[in-house]
Parts: sequence; C-alpha cells; structure tokens
Amino acid sequence: AIWAIGDLHLAFGAPDKSMEVFGSAWKDYASRLEKNWRAVIQKEDLILIPGDISWAQKFEDALVDLEWIDTLPGTKVILKGNHDYWWPSNKKLATGLPPSIHFVNNNAFHWNDVTIGGSR
Repeated sequence: AIWAIGDLHLAFGAPDKSMEVFGSAWKDYASRLEKNWRAVIQKEDLILIPGDISWAQKFEDALVDLEWIDTLPGTKVILKGNHDYWWPSNKKLATGLPPSIHFVNNNAFHWNDVTIGGSR
C-alpha cells in the first residue's frame, strides 16, 4: 500500500515549538500519530511525507524527529515543506538520513513498480 501524510510538525528536536500550544486537539499528537501509524501501516508499505516534517532549524536537530519516523513501519519518502528550514543539501540528505527514509528533491525514488519524482 502507498500512504501519504503531511504536516507532521514534529518537535522532538525543537521541544519549545510543540504543536500542543495550539490547543487540546494537539495534545500528545506524536504519540497518537505513532499509535495510528502502527495500527494501519505495514513494513512493506510506502509512506509519502510531503513536507513540514520538523520544526527544527538545523539538520542535526531534525535528525531526532527523522530517527523517530525511522522507527515506524514502512519505507518513507520525504519532500521539503515550507517550514522545513532544517533541510540541507541533497548530498547531506543522501548520507545522513536514517535507513528507512529517502527524499525527493530534483530527483526520483524507485520503489517496486512505482517511481516518485519531483522538482521545484
């Protein structure tokens, strides 16, 4: 299966920017996201995450959020969102992302019989 989810706005790497400041609907959003993710997504699935992944400002800080995503089932493909200020060069992404996470940024990702491509 192929799934898509955007606007995670994770804040493990930037705890002072948690979405919980926006009200009770956001309380424990990361744990609720994880619970629901694990309930429906299998390790064989592809998950597209089209941006606004982490509130971190630097890649090193965003890695905490990306490593959390890496622990979840499935192969993930990320795209840069307008709030992803941490997003580094393609070279740094290629060498620094956790193993289950791939990116599309002026390139393409091949998975089974599916190709995900993108450019700005």
